[in-house]
Amino acid sequence: MSGRRIALFVTCAVVLALGVTFVFVSTDAGNRLATIVSALGAVAAVGVAVWAALLERPRGVVVSGTGKATAGPSGTANSGYRGPANESLEVRDTGDASGDGGANTGVQID
Repeated sequence: MSGRRIALFVTCAVVLALGVTFVFVSTDAGNRLATIVSALGAVAAVGVAVWAALLERPRGVVVSGTGKATAGPSGTANSGYRGPANESLEVRDTGDASGDGGANTGVQID
């Protein structure tokens, strides 16, 4: 089961439990409980929003552990990176490349 399904299941279970609780408690106790649950939910939501905003997102391209590339007659083989220059480009442990028209095992900026 994925993390998203687990989160959905837990959320539904909590909503159901709170709904049943509100049915069986008095009005005053229900109001107090609803206030506490709302405050805790709001703090949790702000915390999750900050956590999500601070997630480190990868930038650029990482090429690692590529296999062997072989090209036929007049073809080119590439086991590294070929493309535009990015903010960050890391190429390591590339495989072998062989071709009559050319071969690249590292970085080839277009």
